[in-house]
Amino acid sequence: MNQETKYYTCKYCFEAFIPKRRRVQKYCRNTCRNKAHHARKTATTSQETLPTKIENKPDSTKPTKETINAAGVTNAALGTALANTLGKAFTKEENKPATKKDLLEILKAINGRYHLIKNLAPLSDGRKPYYDIVKQELVYL
Repeated sequence: MNQETKYYTCKYCFEAFIPKRRRVQKYCRNTCRNKAHHARKTATTSQETLPTKIENKPDSTKPTKETINAAGVTNAALGTALANTLGKAFTKEENKPATKKDLLEILKAINGRYHLIKNLAPLSDGRKPYYDIVKQELVYL
């Protein structure tokens, strides 16, 4: 059985090679496979690409340097103000966050800071257990 030798081209270094495995190989050796993996990994973060066969290709994907200008800052401030205003306008009163004033009003409405715990026995000296709402702990008074 005469089998014709089939050459493949490495996807990283573009060299011709004879595959050594049954499956179709993309790379000629593990070094190229690892380098291609790292190039893909860094390409997503730094916008670099894998090496190409054409070396003298114009670089049109060069990242541009962005600058801060007054118009951009103004647009961002206006957008934030508009979003906050719309959020306040369309949020129901019961869904708004509680303020410190709201919490103090609740404290006054439930008649004090300490509440008697009825299912705990008093101490031997007669002091009764209370729950301190402010400190959120058990106290004996």
